Amino acid sequence: MGTITRSFANNITTSGVLLPASLTNNSIANVTAYNAAISTGGMVLLSSQTANNSASISFTTGIDSTYKEYQFYFIDVHPRTDNVTFHFNGSTDGGSNYNVTKTTTWFRPVHGEDGSLGNVGYDTGEDLAQGTGFQTIFTAAGNGADEDGSGSMSLFNPSSTTYVKHFTSVSNYIHSSDLCVTAFCAGYMNTTSAVNAVQFKMSSGNMDGTILMYGIV
Repeated sequence: MGTITRSFANNITTSGVLLPASLTNNSIANVTAYNAAISTGGMVLLSSQTANNSASISFTTGIDSTYKEYQFYFIDVHPRTDNVTFHFNGSTDGGSNYNVTKTTTWFRPVHGEDGSLGNVGYDTGEDLAQGTGFQTIFTAAGNGADEDGSGSMSLFNPSSTTYVKHFTSVSNYIHSSDLCVTAFCAGYMNTTSAVNAVQFKMSSGNMDGTILMYGIV
């Protein structure tokens, strides 16, 4: 048994686990490539869009069969109009129309800045039952100089031509009545056509903020 073989064998336990001594700066530095069959996992930033008093943010490219999950991150989304809804819709024609049929649920815990309220409630006014309109992410948002909302949404396997397209969303925002609200939304786009575009906007007026789109490996 050669020197390299003996050294390697001496750094493996009887149960087949590598000992810490087997992993050194030199040994790891000598690795030049991974086996193509090994997936390292992670998130790939596909697009970043920033609204500056803009009517909407649309992602019309990059949503395809490359990834089974897409994640959207909303950062400091701020409405220019008070007491409006931040919402989204999907498209099956590259963004020509945003009207995919959806069935969804929406609920929120809420707590006032003054210590009032403090409850969890389901809001039937924010869900859809086979509706084609825009789905609420968060509602009644305030437009004060320091008021905004942030969160994320996951869209699963949008390019499937067999199954419906599930999504989940969670966000935290400042309500127009000075409330801290965490909004939870989930549902499915009831179509077997590929969803290849997504649009975010306010129910009225323009908005500021950044939305990032990642592909999940």
